[in-house]
Amino acid sequence: MAAGRRHNSRHGAGATDTDATDASATVLRLKLAVPLILSAAEIGTAARLLRNGRLVAFPTETVYGLGANALDADAVARIYVSKRRPPTSPLIVHVASIEMARALVGKTAAGARAWPESAERLTQKFWPGPLTLVLTKSDAIPRSVTAGLPTVGLRMPSHPVALALIRAAGVPLAAPSANRFTELSPTTAEHVRRSLGSDVDYVLDGGPCEVGIESTVLSLVGVRPVLLRPGGISRSELELVLGPIDSAEAPSNDAHPSPGMQARHYSPRTPLFLVSDGEAPEGRGVYLQYTRPLHRAGDKLIQMPLSAGDYATRLYSALHEADDANADWIAVDLPPALPEWEAVHDRLRRAAFRD
Repeated sequence: MAAGRRHNSRHGAGATDTDATDASATVLRLKLAVPLILSAAEIGTAARLLRNGRLVAFPTETVYGLGANALDADAVARIYVSKRRPPTSPLIVHVASIEMARALVGKTAAGARAWPESAERLTQKFWPGPLTLVLTKSDAIPRSVTAGLPTVGLRMPSHPVALALIRAAGVPLAAPSANRFTELSPTTAEHVRRSLGSDVDYVLDGGPCEVGIESTVLSLVGVRPVLLRPGGISRSELELVLGPIDSAEAPSNDAHPSPGMQARHYSPRTPLFLVSDGEAPEGRGVYLQYTRPLHRAGDKLIQMPLSAGDYATRLYSALHEADDANADWIAVDLPPALPEWEAVHDRLRRAAFRD
């Protein structure tokens, strides 16, 4: 297959009724309103492409990922080119089991895997799910995956399509979000296609993502655990297992210990403003309302959910919708500054950042 040529799963362009009724179809019941039917052939095609060094976009419970064989340095390089991603931003490696993750960490001086007891407790409780653990990497992981750092972020997603794909490919998948670097993360296959176009070889459409924002990233390489990126598992949930967790310092211009640490990230094309008084800039805009109404009429209104979890699920899709309005601005009525909102505030702050 020629590089750059895009394929689509049966849920994308070219889907047919025959595909949906294929005798080999596997019903993958997600935590969504409607079960999805993906054929074994689709998963098999995507897996073969990955083994051959190609890029496949696939759904996870957080956002869509742009996957490549994590053990193939050339394939990993294609991720960076396709996303326009700087080499200082590492990639998360997705696995299909705790055993696969253990095989990807380095060894201690005694020859044992550097898999701390804290990793065992966290993976037993939160995997599969939206938690990435940063651990000492094995030599099998190319340095390009980790931005040259001696550590690697590992995650076992809970989305059945992601798990089926990793198992069929038989390799761990390096997979950042399937969009251009620093732009809005994709929570549907259509978001992927619009962002990456022909720079992705195949798109598996698993419907909308359930969690809606990226995974929590927690480093376990130091004396105390460090929260590098808030996400789908809250700080308080982690502290119930581990005790107090430190917060990461602002990264330097060198390699970052985790993705998502750039000052500007997750950003729409339209200028984004964070407001708390119902005021908005001049011109025509889109207002994401939490509880405070906009002080003027005539602008597009998107009502956001009131709970932190539901708000996170809706956030990127609402920002995509607002961005598509081609307005002069997007204003976000800030939700409460409470612990359970930490990940949402992180995404909003970075999305609104201006140099």
